[in-house]
Amino acid sequence: MTTKPTTKQRYKILMMVFITVVINYLDRSNISVAAFAIADDLDLNSVQMGLVFSAFAWTYAGLQIPGGILVDKIKARFLYSLMLVLWSFATLLQGFVNSFSMLIGLRASVGIFEAPSYPTNNSIVTKWFPEKERASAIGIYTSGQYIGLAFLTPLLVTIQNYMGWRGLFIVSGVIGLIWGIIWFKIYRDPEDSRKVSESELEYINQDNKNYSNEIKLKKKFEWNDLKHAFIYRKLWGLYIGQFCLGATAIFFLTWFPTYLVKYRGLDFLQSGFLASIPFLAAFSGVILAGFTSDFLIKKGYSNEFSRKMPIIFGMLLSTFIIGANYTDNTFFVILFLSLAFFGNGLASITWIFISLMAPKRLIGLTGGVFNLIGGLSSVVIPVSIGFLVKDGDFKPALFFIGGLALIGLLSYVFLVGDIKRIEIDEN
Repeated sequence: MTTKPTTKQRYKILMMVFITVVINYLDRSNISVAAFAIADDLDLNSVQMGLVFSAFAWTYAGLQIPGGILVDKIKARFLYSLMLVLWSFATLLQGFVNSFSMLIGLRASVGIFEAPSYPTNNSIVTKWFPEKERASAIGIYTSGQYIGLAFLTPLLVTIQNYMGWRGLFIVSGVIGLIWGIIWFKIYRDPEDSRKVSESELEYINQDNKNYSNEIKLKKKFEWNDLKHAFIYRKLWGLYIGQFCLGATAIFFLTWFPTYLVKYRGLDFLQSGFLASIPFLAAFSGVILAGFTSDFLIKKGYSNEFSRKMPIIFGMLLSTFIIGANYTDNTFFVILFLSLAFFGNGLASITWIFISLMAPKRLIGLTGGVFNLIGGLSSVVIPVSIGFLVKDGDFKPALFFIGGLALIGLLSYVFLVGDIKRIEIDEN
């Protein structure tokens, strides 16, 4: 029987990851708030803006596998601190660009330095939380990308209104630089932390007794390891689902404010407040998914039902984005978009499957591939939307996003299969 933990350091660590995710997405999505002004100042068309939106993902997606390998080899205290400082500095410099090419280069730089971030998040939660609490923990830190933007979007719009889009990037960069220093001073892995009790450490490792020893005894990376991330059908089910899940999210993180202002004719300041509503809906979905999934596990329901149900139902709701094509009423436009983003949030606990299904010593690598293919949506979707809307009609873009959500649903139903750890032959 596991002793009740006398400390709760894991929750403090989770809060740190949550804050880091907020900053992470602040620096990814501030371009969406600034897009309308940037396009005017730099004279960029919709196709060029699609390329600007996707530039982050060119490097972010391309470096997921190397990033995952780094996560398996470098302690999160050092890796995350370095990432934060570098991507925040690249964000700050965006406030000084004067050309399309400079903006593209700096957006790509942010992608380089953020590449290992989500594999790092997953690794931290895997180290700090027992399996029965992991979906809730993942749901909480994932919600940072939504709740942060829900409350920060009106603030970002206000900052831009008074300081211009250049000031917006400078302020965003300074915030990340400060947090990078704080992370280095505070964060430690469980085995290195002086603030975690023996009882809490035992509680964390209750269903993974040999985890710390496995970390210390990891084999040197071999190219053959990469094969194991690509040869299993169930992992491809996760990868395809993640790409489709990302399609909805990336619309909201890139084109959404432009859609409200340019294609729905809303005032810029008004759009900032209305844009926060779908993010609040997504936040609610993430929190509901994580706690519901863990609650069902504790009540004895199977992994297949408890872990998949929020994702399948969420992706079904995400198809509601198409409904916005059939109304000119602002209330109903926001309603359909909010339902779709709520569904996206509900489905966003997908990282739990990497914790549960990836080969144990290759969690970082498998997470890197998972995020690589999911991240390809950030490359494909913004540019695709740019082409689809170049004639001034946004309806084809929303059909495109809704259709991908349906494909993601089918991937989880037919490809993922039963949820169990993939064991690999070490001989």
